[in-house]
Amino acid sequence: MGSELLAITRFFGAAPPPFRLVGPRVTLRTPEREDFDEWAILRAESRGFLAPFEPSWPNDAVTRAGFRRRLQRYAADWRSDQGYSFLLVRRADRVLLGGISLSNVRRGVAETASLGYWVGERFARQGYMTDGLRLTLAFAFDRLRLHRVEAACLPHNQASRRLLLKSGFREEGYAKEYLSIDGRWQDHLLFGLLASEWTRQSEATRTAETVS
Repeated sequence: MGSELLAITRFFGAAPPPFRLVGPRVTLRTPEREDFDEWAILRAESRGFLAPFEPSWPNDAVTRAGFRRRLQRYAADWRSDQGYSFLLVRRADRVLLGGISLSNVRRGVAETASLGYWVGERFARQGYMTDGLRLTLAFAFDRLRLHRVEAACLPHNQASRRLLLKSGFREEGYAKEYLSIDGRWQDHLLFGLLASEWTRQSEATRTAETVS
């Protein structure tokens, strides 16, 4: 993990440390207690859109107490280098769009993490998550120095499958009853992206931008 990340872990307890990644259209930043109202409204209004693709929502899913527990878990994950959760924000007006996380970080012989993400229904299919994943993958490979990032999606979630493929992931397999989603064990498509693949893709993108 980058020295600047190690240096700030001593300064937080009940919430992740202030940290942000800035792109042309979106910003990724760690969540704060002051984000609750906007976060709760976006999650609540998007529940029908999100729930079929997420673990079952607890009774306190969009309560202030539930949000505080999320922040505490995020802070503990960050402190132990087990996970990194961000809010996805539109850069132009700082409107909350969704969230992205790197969870289940495994060091040693693996150097791997699992990618997760969600976007509010009114912001879906506008390219924001594609931009956010670029920032997240750069963070994963360039700062956390991971070797591999994994992802999974439901077979019928074609929007998520297209997003992962567009972001450079390879479809690697099919896992029966892989995760409990929306209250039942469901099959998933499995995806992976290596640091070496990310580097080649990034170099190709920079070359194309220079030529254009």
